[in-house]
Amino acid sequence: MATPGVYKTPLIILPLMPYAAHGVTHTGRRPSNEDALLVDPSIGLFVVADGMGGHRAGEIASGLAIDTIRDVMKGEAPTGDLLCHAVECANDQILAAASQNPEHAGMGTTVTAVLVTDGELEFVNVGDSRMYRWRSGIVTQLTRDDSWLSHARANGTEISDDEARRHPMRHVLTDVVGVRPELSPELQVAPVHAGDTLVLCSDGFHGAVTAERLAAILDTYPEPTASAARLVQEALDHGATDNITVIVVRCP
Repeated sequence: MATPGVYKTPLIILPLMPYAAHGVTHTGRRPSNEDALLVDPSIGLFVVADGMGGHRAGEIASGLAIDTIRDVMKGEAPTGDLLCHAVECANDQILAAASQNPEHAGMGTTVTAVLVTDGELEFVNVGDSRMYRWRSGIVTQLTRDDSWLSHARANGTEISDDEARRHPMRHVLTDVVGVRPELSPELQVAPVHAGDTLVLCSDGFHGAVTAERLAAILDTYPEPTASAARLVQEALDHGATDNITVIVVRCP
């Protein structure tokens, strides 16, 4: 049975590009969607942003982040350093917008952004949106959450994945874009191989779907159009209440 909600499915598949990509965002069981995404295979740029704040402020913050990153990256030859700069510019734009409207004070957004080049991924992550890599049937999380849970685990607290999905502190973030002026996003680099599949997602997805199910779905639905839609439906089927956003990028 289809799940009620609003789907937005920006699709760009360019046959002359070295990879195909597809993104889907869904309100989940929320009244509005504060997630935003960017799918631009023309320069190999993919971004997921999950906004937060009252009075539609989350929607404004994530939208500003996507628009700013796109504009900066389109302005000159895209590089990893430029991607970091674009996220810093997004931080400045959100702070400026919040200062002009008291109802939007404190708004912010997560950002997970990746630039795919020949043989390499250059990516930035702020907050708890994630990027996974599926290679030879194995899913690996490439980003680390800026969250209370992630830091607790890094400091030796034993919290299983199942416990993390129900933990009362699971939504507490330690860093977001747009909340304070001192943001220094770290550029990370990882190799990309032929046949790799990347999945960028908001916490509405990874909070409901295990890595094992993610791997199984990518194995069953290798095409990004089918896999992105199926992954979102999987999150809905497993009780996701938050907004859900997924981008699937296939590297042939």
